[in-house]
Parts: sequence; structure tokens; C-alpha cells
Amino acid sequence: MPFVLPKRRYNVDMSTVAISAPGKVLLAGGYLVLDRDYTGLVFGLDARIHVHVQALSASSGVAPSEIIVRSPQFRDAEWRYGYRETENDGGVEVTQLMGHSTGPQPRNKFVETALAYALSYITSITSTEIGPTLITILADTDYYSHGSSSTSPTTTTPSSRFLDFNVALTSAHKTGLGSSAALVTAFTTAVLTYYLPPGTLDIASSAGKACLHNLSQAAHCAAQGKVGSGFDVAAAVYGSCVYRRFSPSILEGLGEIGAQSFASRLRAVVDGTGEGEGSAKKWDTEIDKSAAIMPKGIRLVMCDVDCGSETVSLVKKVLAWRKEEPQEAALLWATLQKGNEDLARELQRLALAPEMEKSAGYENLKNVILTIRSLIREMSAKAGVPIEPKVQTDLLDACSKVQGVVGGVVPGAGGFDAIALLVQDDDAVVQELRTLLDTYKVDAQDGDGASIGNVRLLGVKQEMRGVVLEDPGIYSDWIK
Repeated sequence: MPFVLPKRRYNVDMSTVAISAPGKVLLAGGYLVLDRDYTGLVFGLDARIHVHVQALSASSGVAPSEIIVRSPQFRDAEWRYGYRETENDGGVEVTQLMGHSTGPQPRNKFVETALAYALSYITSITSTEIGPTLITILADTDYYSHGSSSTSPTTTTPSSRFLDFNVALTSAHKTGLGSSAALVTAFTTAVLTYYLPPGTLDIASSAGKACLHNLSQAAHCAAQGKVGSGFDVAAAVYGSCVYRRFSPSILEGLGEIGAQSFASRLRAVVDGTGEGEGSAKKWDTEIDKSAAIMPKGIRLVMCDVDCGSETVSLVKKVLAWRKEEPQEAALLWATLQKGNEDLARELQRLALAPEMEKSAGYENLKNVILTIRSLIREMSAKAGVPIEPKVQTDLLDACSKVQGVVGGVVPGAGGFDAIALLVQDDDAVVQELRTLLDTYKVDAQDGDGASIGNVRLLGVKQEMRGVVLEDPGIYSDWIK
């Protein structure tokens, strides 16, 4: 019988906020999206990270300046934070407190940073009181790999959409759907929505989304310790889109929390109030939602290989090759950009095409995908990086032979994350694909000897929406 974490009870009032943000798949534009000269075609996924915020009353035994964050799907996943507004406009400093676990609780840098940045921004624009809260984080099932073992996940009630993953968070295997970006975005949005005065932030408006995007990008980059491309945060905020990254210089000079005038600089960066030296530059991110279309009759699905890749090491090696061979890399990247644009255009064309043409096998779409895969393998060989490793090539080829599967790629930075497939939107096709994967065997002796784990079809599909408000009632099984 699986171990079930006992539910702790806190005294809460009825003031609650619930937010969710989607995962992502960079269908086209891996590596290119790091450079503003190129774009990425990113689809949001209906696997979402959910954040629920509720007030804690004084009788809960918490300090007046304490925020408790818990992730009840995992063992011992609770973090207690104290917070204080620093001197000289330095923002809000967040400190992890000793919790009730049996041992020291590891830092959760994404939660801690998102909380500190959100509170620093809030206090820079309003004098609202920051009272104690209980923040609960829940992840849809497909963010993590899970198999048939003694620690297999279970649902606590038949009606719950969320699994008890039955492991420590540090032991969970991610499927590569962008959990950190979705977490930071949903967490930031929930904290702002909860603490800001009513009417201050409209998350459905373009101005509201720009605020959430800019603050979430700043917090996510600070938590990572580097300025990434930001496509994952953009998808979490806006949903599916064609994305052109922001200039990294926008976040330069922001400094650390506690430094003099950090809060004012953060507000200026988030609001994009000016240009030039001494003031925040305006954001130059480009988000084109109209260019990211999944035509009726096609479904995007993901296949988990229960392995995962270290994206940072892959990117470093590719960028090193690009620096050593600039002309060769520029030619290949330009060709890849054209292929990526061809993919977006073909999906747009199919969205307007007659039904008869769509049922003819999607030959043009198949050829575009095969061209992109060929170019990715060329980059992989020249950079000496497993962007599409042999075991992933074999898996993609096997899936592509299933009737109704149009084609697929190893998305994003590649490696051993979940693969993305475009298939005919037919339950019979999905079932045949699932049957193939249930019995799929990997030849670990082939190629370079690299291997993947259990292969399974995830339950996700494309999602056009970004961050949204949710009904707090859907989390009642987990909010005790």
C-alpha cells in the first residue's frame, strides 16, 4: 500500500486565488531561439502548473511575516519563508525558515526567487499589507515520469485530477515540459493577484500579460543564474506563439535583492519605463500568436522516454561550435530558420485548406518535418552533440510508420527529453501509437550506446491559452 502523506491543517479564511500556467514544447527553433535574428515556434500544452493562495489566520501558529509554500504531491515538500522589506529601496528579502520535516529542507530556488521578486515588485507599486499565506503548488500528471514500482503514484481520491507522486521532489524525473517556467509564471501571477489591490492587475489584458511576462522572465533568469531565451516563460504567459527573444541587456544591471534601489530598478524593468543609460530599456520581445496554429484534424502529442537531458551542457557545446565555425553555422542556422518558417506556414495553410486536401496524407507537412530533422542531425554531427541521438531517431522513425502519424521531432534543445509528434486527431491513431509504445524495445547496444527508459505516450496535447485564473474549488481534495 503506497505511503500517503498526512494532510496538515491550517486555519484559513475564505480569501483565495488560484492560477494555472501551461507547459511548452518548442516544436521548431531549438538553439536558434537563443538569437534575436531567429524565431521559435512554441506550443503551449494542456499540462499545467497550478498555484493556490489562501490567507492564514493568526491562530495558525505562524509568524505575522511568514509564508508557507507546499507541494503536497511530493514527500516532505514544504518550505516556510520569512520576509522583510530591506532598507534603501532594496526590495523584499525572503529567508527560508526551519520547517517541521525531519531533516534540513533543500532550497527551492525557483519558488524562493519568484516569491522575493513578486513581493519586491508589489511593495514598489503599492503600500498594501503583506500578510501570512499558505501557497499550494500542484502539477498535472504529465510533468513527471512515473512507472510501475513500489513508489508508483496514486490519486488520493477517485475524483482528483492530480496524482500523489509518492517520491521526494528531488527524486522525481521530469518529462521536459517546462515545469520551472510554468511554475514561476503561475506562482508570480498568483502572488500578484492575491496581494495587489483589486483592479490593479488584469491578467487577461495585454498590459497585464506584459507585466507578468517581464516579471516572470526576470525571476526565472535570476533563479537559473543566467539569461535564457525565455521562450518557455513566454509560452506560460501567452500560450502558443511564434517567439522572438528579448535582448539580454534588458536584465543587465538589475542587481541583487537588498542592493540599494533594487526595487525601483525591478519596477522600471518590469514596466519598461524608458530607454538608454540609467533607465530601464523597453522590452523588445515579439509574440505572434496568429502564426502558431494547429489545424483542425491534427493533434500534437508527446512521448516520454523517462530519461531527460542536461539542456545547459548541450547548449554550451552547440554555441562553442557556432563560435569556432561561424560561417558554417550561419549557413546551417539560416537554412533551419527557413525550414522552421516553412513548418509554421504549412500549419497555417492546412488550417485554411479544404477537408479533402487534409485527408490526403499531409505529404507537404511530412516533408517539411523530415527536412528539419535532417538539418538538426547535421547540426548534431557538426557540433558533436546528441540533439537527435540514434535512439531518438529510431523511436521517431518507428512512430512515423504508424498510420496517421504525420511526423515528429526531438523538440527544443533535443537530447533525451520527450519527443513531439503530429498525428491525425483520431482516437484510433492515438491508440495504435500507444500500443506500439507499450511494447517498444530500445537496442542499447546500437549507435553510441546511449539509452532511454520506459517509453509511454503522455496525455497532453497543444494548448493555445497561457496563464489563466482558475476556480479554487477544483483543488479541494488537496487544500486541507
